Amino acid sequence: MYYNTIGYSRLASWKCEFKKMGKVKHISIRVSGQVQGVFFRDSARRQAKKLGLKGFARNEPDGSVYIEAEGDKEALEKFLEWCKKGTMFAKVEKVDFEFSEAISGFPDFEIR
Repeated sequence: MYYNTIGYSRLASWKCEFKKMGKVKHISIRVSGQVQGVFFRDSARRQAKKLGLKGFARNEPDGSVYIEAEGDKEALEKFLEWCKKGTMFAKVEKVDFEFSEAISGFPDFEIR
């Protein structure tokens, strides 16, 4: 158990410990093409949960889907490969992504 001895919440302590271990990574993904109205976000949520990832997916005004996810690097790489294909109804034209060390500590994977 983590103690709140120096003003950190348990969540902040948890995030700090995982950062030190280097196990949890963060990825930001923007998927462009015909990806709205084709169940892309819901399918991404299901795929992320299957891989044990946390984060969110949201529609953007420009027609793209923006995703942030955290978890094991190998799982994130598998998720990124899934995003490049998407659902059977999606037509993915472009996927921009960036890995980082910053951890937000998402509680689950949600659609926004």
